[in-house]
Amino acid sequence: MKRLALVTILFAAPLAHADPDDAGYTTHAIALPGGDADGVLMDYLAYDPRTKAVWVPAGNSGKVDVIDTSSGSLRSIDGFPTQEMERRGKKRTVGPSSVTLGAKGTIYIGSRGDFTICAIDEKKLTKGACGTLDSMPDGIAYVAKTKEIWVTTPRDKSVRILDAKTLAQKAKLDFEGEPEGFAVDDKRGRFYTNLEDKDQTLAIDLKTHKTVATWAPACGEEGPHGLRLDAAKGWLFVACSAKAEVMDVGHAGHEGKILGSIDTGDGVDDLDYSAARHQLYAGGARAATLTIATVDAKGALAPFAVIATGQGARNGVVDDAGKIYLARSQGAELVVAEPPAKAK
Repeated sequence: MKRLALVTILFAAPLAHADPDDAGYTTHAIALPGGDADGVLMDYLAYDPRTKAVWVPAGNSGKVDVIDTSSGSLRSIDGFPTQEMERRGKKRTVGPSSVTLGAKGTIYIGSRGDFTICAIDEKKLTKGACGTLDSMPDGIAYVAKTKEIWVTTPRDKSVRILDAKTLAQKAKLDFEGEPEGFAVDDKRGRFYTNLEDKDQTLAIDLKTHKTVATWAPACGEEGPHGLRLDAAKGWLFVACSAKAEVMDVGHAGHEGKILGSIDTGDGVDDLDYSAARHQLYAGGARAATLTIATVDAKGALAPFAVIATGQGARNGVVDDAGKIYLARSQGAELVVAEPPAKAK
C-alpha cells in the first residue's frame, strides 16, 4: 500500500485572456507538489466522471495527483519509481506518465520510471496488481469489450495487450512506425492509433489484432498525435501539431474522409472532446492558447473560443462542468479554463 498525502491546492492569479474571442472563460492555475528545476513533467491526464476527479501522473515527482473537481482538494499517491533518461541530448527524470479509466472502481497508471502498468483503486487510491513491460509505455487504454489494457510502446514500434485483471502481457503487435495516440471503439470492435513518423492513422481489429484500415490524416512532417472518438457518430478526432481534424470512421465507403479541420495554434499533442457539449478542446503548447471548437451534425469544426493559457500548456481534459484542465509542466501546475456561469 502506498502512502497517501493530502495537499492543499495553491491558486495562482488569473491568467490574461487571449482576446475578446475567449467567450468569457476565466483561467487560474493549480500548483502541483514535488517538482524540480524542470517543473513537474506531465503527459497524459484523464477525467474520471465516476468520482469527478482529474488524474495527473506527475512524472519526475514520483506521484500521481488526484484533484477533486467539486471540492478543489488534491491528494497524492506517492512512491512511484523514477529514473533519469536522456532525450535529444538533455537528461530528465521520468516516472508515472499515463492514465486510463478501467471498469468501475479501477484506474490504471502507466509509468516510464519502471515500465509498469498498475491498477489503482479510484476511491481508496491504493495500488493493486502491476505488470512490467520490456519497453517504455506511452499511452494506455482500457478496452471494455475484451477486458484488456492496450499500451502503445513507440520505442520498439509496437502495441502491447495486457489482461486487465492480472496485467500479464497477452500479445505484442509490431508495426513499421511509431504508435502514438489511442482511441477505443467498442461499437465497431476497433482500436485506433497513429503511426506518428508515417503520418498515418490505423484501425486495428480488437479480436484478430489485424490492421483493417490505414488512413492519411495529412498532418505533415510531425505527424498525427492524440486521438478521441465519438463512437455514436463514427467520428475520430485527430490532433496534428497545429490543427485538429474530424475523420469519418463509421460509414462504409467514406471511412478515412476528413469531415472538418480547424487551426489550433502550434504545439498540440493530445486533445479532448465532449459529446454532450459538441465541443473539441486542443491546447497549443507553443502558441500558449487553448482552442475550443464546436462540432456540427456533419462533423464540421468551427471556432468557439481561443483562451490564453501559458507556454507549454497542453493535453487538456474536460470535466462535467465544462472546465478544461491543461498540463503545464514547466510551471509545475495545471491551467484551468472555466466557462462563464451561464455556459456551465
